[in-house]
Amino acid sequence: MTMIKTAGIRAGMLPMAVLAVLAAGCGTERAGESAGAAGPSRTPVATPSTPVDFTCPGESPTSAPPTTAATTGPAVPPTDHYAENHGFMVPFPLHGKQRCEGLQAVGRVEKALEPLRKRGDFAPENTRTALTGLGYSAGQVRSYQNGSTGVGFLIDAFPLCVEGTMNRDSTKADAFGGYPDHSGCDRPSGGH
Repeated sequence: MTMIKTAGIRAGMLPMAVLAVLAAGCGTERAGESAGAAGPSRTPVATPSTPVDFTCPGESPTSAPPTTAATTGPAVPPTDHYAENHGFMVPFPLHGKQRCEGLQAVGRVEKALEPLRKRGDFAPENTRTALTGLGYSAGQVRSYQNGSTGVGFLIDAFPLCVEGTMNRDSTKADAFGGYPDHSGCDRPSGGH
């Protein structure tokens, strides 16, 4: 006669039973409901404040961003989770003093690259030379060919990042404060 051993099965059931008990107890209290009349009252948790932006030197008051609280995402969650899954690629905006520093950096970069643009010089090495001439180290500046008649650049002076493009029509630059879950200015290529 053959005997079936059940000790291994019983040992595996214990962790599953503990997990089921813990999961059943979670989420039973809803927001706005009290845990009981005799229980201690809960104090509200402080929420992070929205940074206030102000007019930076050289900026007109009408071009300054509004100081009202803005929502950071849609009121209804996306159904396809694209925005949620790609949020790591959305750069942090600059606020307050850092925003002013970013605007100054963008102005200096555009001014330094304008002579190259007017000459039609879109060589990445010349763009890099112009940007290192602003005081950024060679390790902080990257430039690359952007199409047949343009150049792209990234200045990694983290936590201040400046990225942009230059072509026959214009020089555009933008300052930002890096990316979530990533230290540095280069756009992350992978998420969760």
